[in-house]
Amino acid sequence: MDCAVEESEIRQALEPIAGIRSLGFQLGARTLRIDAAPKAYPLALAAIRKAGFDPKPLPEAGSQQGAEGAEEAHDDEHGFSGGVWRMVLALVFAIGAEVLSYLAPETMAWKIGGMAVAGLAIGLAGLDTYKKGMSALLRGKLNINALMAVAVTGAFLIGQWPEAAMVMALYAIAELIEAKAVDRARNAIKGLLDMAPAQALTLTSDGSWVETPVASVALETTVRIKPGERVPLDGVVIKGNSAVNQAPITGESIPIDKGTGDQLFAGTINETGELDMRVTAGANDTTLARIIHAVEEAQGTRAPTQRFVDRFAAIYTPAVFAIAIAVAALLPVLTSFTWMEALYKALVLLVIACPCALVISTPVTVVSGLSAAARRGILIKGGTYLEDARLLKAVALDKTGTITEGKPKLVVRRVWGDADEASTMQRAAALAARSDHPVSKAIALGLAVEAIEVDSFKALPGRGVEGLINGQRLILGNHRFIHELGFCGPELEAELAIHEQQGRSITLLADDKRVLALLAVADTIKETSKQAIIDLKALGVTAVMLTGDNAATAKAIAGLAGIDDARGDLLPEAKLEAIKEMQQRYGATGMTGDGINDAPALAQADIGFAMGAAGTDTAMEAADVVIMNDNLLRVAETVSLSKRTHAILWQNISLALGIKSIFLVMAVFGTATMWMAVFADMGASLLVVGNGLRLLRGAKGSEATAKPEADHKHGHARDHAH
Repeated sequence: MDCAVEESEIRQALEPIAGIRSLGFQLGARTLRIDAAPKAYPLALAAIRKAGFDPKPLPEAGSQQGAEGAEEAHDDEHGFSGGVWRMVLALVFAIGAEVLSYLAPETMAWKIGGMAVAGLAIGLAGLDTYKKGMSALLRGKLNINALMAVAVTGAFLIGQWPEAAMVMALYAIAELIEAKAVDRARNAIKGLLDMAPAQALTLTSDGSWVETPVASVALETTVRIKPGERVPLDGVVIKGNSAVNQAPITGESIPIDKGTGDQLFAGTINETGELDMRVTAGANDTTLARIIHAVEEAQGTRAPTQRFVDRFAAIYTPAVFAIAIAVAALLPVLTSFTWMEALYKALVLLVIACPCALVISTPVTVVSGLSAAARRGILIKGGTYLEDARLLKAVALDKTGTITEGKPKLVVRRVWGDADEASTMQRAAALAARSDHPVSKAIALGLAVEAIEVDSFKALPGRGVEGLINGQRLILGNHRFIHELGFCGPELEAELAIHEQQGRSITLLADDKRVLALLAVADTIKETSKQAIIDLKALGVTAVMLTGDNAATAKAIAGLAGIDDARGDLLPEAKLEAIKEMQQRYGATGMTGDGINDAPALAQADIGFAMGAAGTDTAMEAADVVIMNDNLLRVAETVSLSKRTHAILWQNISLALGIKSIFLVMAVFGTATMWMAVFADMGASLLVVGNGLRLLRGAKGSEATAKPEADHKHGHARDHAH
């Protein structure tokens, strides 16, 4: 199963069979997964054999070893290893047939010898093509193999046996080169498999450390990763500190500091210190394994342009076959051409008309685009979303964790009145440290002073906390509570109003008589968010913030990010309605959220983007595009990549059809030979493959986003270190 054409043939062969629930094609591994009723399997295998293929069950269905075995067998058959000598020998015999036709005496013995040499070349190079071609003809299918079989056989029979041999040899070599080039695109993401080591250093019950095959490591096992080694499985750090390069998972090349409690992903690189981790996912369930599986599934889906090309090729090939028959039948009647000359021109037409370049132009481009995105930490669920992202006119953005960090931070600390700053902040930190409220935790972390003892500590639900410090009663409470106590004068109220308009949560420290300190906590905007909005606007995409936070907070954060339309106080149902309204107002609309709380809006949007989804099953299921880190810049990159992919798709279609058209005209009205025909076909195929592979070279991303992204990564590392 070499290409999308043969995949289509297998699909058509299996269509009439009842009981088949689904088909999973993996062209990269040359495998097909058939989900069907037990009675349907023998019928399905028989239908595939009748279509000219030889299906062989994998040693272990769906296993990686089985898939690799299938690829090795394919490589041997098509000359990627020892079989390359078969192609070289076929080319030598084809050249020999040409030499004999020009230099040998015009005797029957020499002619028979030349035909035998040509026959050997055709047999060595084109046996597979012949078998598939004849099978297709018997079923009334006019595919690439059928066209080549008819053209070469016809040329041989009318005495053009040297050209028949050379055409078949060149065609087989072109197929070999093309298949290797296409494999580069198909296997671009497969290199990730090699990033997870095969062995892990595990802790045994007797306290010793032993090397264990990764596939045998159980959950909750303690694994040690030394500096310079790759992380073998997903897990959580239980001991040690180190910088870890997470590029294979998130696309971030700058290392992230990891310590106790932080998550590790299989395939990432431990750079500086020794880490012990507790395994949280088996070898087949790691984030890396899920990424590879998702990309493989995406490669099996057809993009809109690919479906168009498949339909076009189904009409194009029979039409050209009909034109070739008309040329052979009508040229001698309408012109001075002999029957042999007309038949030769018709055969040249058939060789030129092979739609291989046209059909291969779409899958290689789509797979290159998917792989380029995956290398950047963008997981696109299929070719449809890769193509359709260019159509987005608006993107709805959740606030918390998407535009902002999603973690409250202390942004303002101010002593009120004449209180001593050091002792006042120490007392505020002592009270905040005893509370489990997120705002209190942010205050304690932000103040970072030495803790002092708190007596008679009491939580005041909805208000704050209180306690005794050195015999003095102190309160750490919200604005409403302190206002109820009568401690908020006009000056303080004016100050608080300014902070609240900026979306900050206010906490006040007070004793029995007055306010001692003001502390403001806010969910800070990510360093990359502003640039991300600029990039979206440059692409003609309108950004709209949808959040459950209050309108004042939404407006303040939107202003910092450069978003003109911010809507607050939205429940999940209201977000869903907002997406519907945006679709009517702008057109195609995307939704960017965490993939869990925003599930209804993600489902309603034309394309759903899940943010920060590394290790999150729910996010991978809910969204169409998964951003493996929390970098909003990736949304604009997805739209940009979609535009590039679409442009290259139509460049390839234009190249394939343009080259074919020129040589078709030359074949009918000029002097095109079968040699020229096969070079035209081979050249067009290699051109579109090379053009499609350009997307892989752009996998490092645009320079426009490089600097702010790097800044964001440094900030992220600092956060972990802190």
